Amino acid sequence: MTTRAMDRSVIRGVAALLMGLVLAPFMVLLTTSSADAAATLCLPQRDERSCVAGTIGTRAEPYAGVDVTLVAPDGSEETVASADTGRWSFEVTEPGTYEVSIDTSQLPEGIELIPPAGAQAGSTAGSFKVDVPELGIAKAVLFQVRSEDFDASSSKFDQILQSIVNGLRLGLLIALASLGLSLIYGTTGLSNFAHAELVTLGGVLGYAFIRVGGLPLVLGGVVVVVACGFAGWIQDRLMWQPLRRRGLGLTQMMIVTIGLSLAMQYAFQYFVGAGTVKVELGTGEVATFGPVTLSYRSMISMGIAVVMIALVGFGLLRTRIGRATRAVSDNPALAAASGIDVDKVIRLVWTLAAALAGLSGLLYALVISNGIRWDTGLQILLLLFAAVTLGGLGTAFGALVGSLIIGLVVELAGPLGAPGDLKYAVALGMLIVLLMVRPQGLLGRAERVG
Repeated sequence: MTTRAMDRSVIRGVAALLMGLVLAPFMVLLTTSSADAAATLCLPQRDERSCVAGTIGTRAEPYAGVDVTLVAPDGSEETVASADTGRWSFEVTEPGTYEVSIDTSQLPEGIELIPPAGAQAGSTAGSFKVDVPELGIAKAVLFQVRSEDFDASSSKFDQILQSIVNGLRLGLLIALASLGLSLIYGTTGLSNFAHAELVTLGGVLGYAFIRVGGLPLVLGGVVVVVACGFAGWIQDRLMWQPLRRRGLGLTQMMIVTIGLSLAMQYAFQYFVGAGTVKVELGTGEVATFGPVTLSYRSMISMGIAVVMIALVGFGLLRTRIGRATRAVSDNPALAAASGIDVDKVIRLVWTLAAALAGLSGLLYALVISNGIRWDTGLQILLLLFAAVTLGGLGTAFGALVGSLIIGLVVELAGPLGAPGDLKYAVALGMLIVLLMVRPQGLLGRAERVG
């Protein structure tokens, strides 16, 4: 066997091993999510049964493992635990007025139940009355929660200060992913629409290794970052390098990334379902600094993000591989003529970008969205591109600046009057206005066209 053939065999073996490492947790997730769905399903049937069901928390922040108790009109009780999506349900075989309550001691620390009002209030504190006039219907109950230190009378200044801190947190986590997106664009010229799915992959693998697999959070996080880095290596080795060597244009490759993004989204939905899965239950302890409240987990995540961003910046500016990466970004042909292995540099960039995106997804699931969904990447894709474009396409430090600005704008939009999800539109609108004034972005270089 020739040396080249042996190298190919080794590469195929490593690729198969790494693909097995990435895909194995999904097989566990498939059986787990199917079992959870079956356990919480209740379907009303005419003249036989009704269903009393609901959710603890919200879609963005569901709470799992909380005991829900149903008291029938005859005084009998039944208790179930909420699923990972926060959902719970009871089968009711007799019409009447029922009471539903939850064990508030099982809610995360610092979280309290919003008391029901008016006709909904039951005979005990925090319980809800539910009228079931006939069989064959479904009655919904939504347990809404809030922070124990919630104060509706807090000043606008306090709200803005809290939003600034939340914006910096969001910006730092977006920066982890947008750095990789910017590096890929800088070295290959490719706008990778599947990059946000690597963020989702980080959260999903975190759920698989930490929640399902039982690994400690720190060890599981390291495994997630390594697995996502391997996923980036596999992508470039088996897909992008062959396409580059075949001379495929950037437009065709961009279309491939869109198809890959859709394929990954529906693969995630197949394995983890349509609901939110949580990497860890609860939100952890919180610290208060004047009007600002921040969980210790959020502070640690922000510290990790700062350290990783600093390491990437140091590597780009002070190391040999960083100089080679910048050379490839400036002029690939000249870099190759100077003896730089362009393919190896690009593969390293793909690996690093995927690892950073996976870390971003894991931290995002822990401190921002309180879980991960199959379409989380789709929800933040425009924010990633907005951050990269705002800072300047192909510039890593521009991606950092753009991410911080986008994070602040998104979080400050609400206290300043933007309703609901319109805060994302505000960020993109600001991007459009800025590009009309400075098309190259804040830190980008003006280029002559034509």
